[in-house]
Amino acid sequence: MKKILSLALLTLGLLTSCYNVERNCKDFKTGEFQFEYEVNGVKKTSHFVRNDTLEIDTFEGKTDTSKVRWINDCEYILEKMNPKNMAEKQAIHMKILSTTENSYTFEFSKLGNTNKQKGTVTKIK
Repeated sequence: MKKILSLALLTLGLLTSCYNVERNCKDFKTGEFQFEYEVNGVKKTSHFVRNDTLEIDTFEGKTDTSKVRWINDCEYILEKMNPKNMAEKQAIHMKILSTTENSYTFEFSKLGNTNKQKGTVTKIK
């Protein structure tokens, strides 16, 4: 009986180790990034630069700056420095879910909102 239990635990351990998601979040705390997504079937690209405390985003020729507050190595809060309306005043919670050598998949939502969206960002520099 002990052999069967040991074998079952070993098998379970091997199976779960195959599904570990890589999260080297520290590699993406700072740098130059690109985010591509679709709006009404049209491909859009956002370009941003992030350091430990600021994120400067350029989209369709307009630049916007947000404060960055890291919660841990994989999660941070974005707050626009010059919000133009009430909706922009709401902070956004960002969470890195997985990483590759030059990109990361993340989820985001307005702070306190449970409706999360996902995206993938590519590190340029």
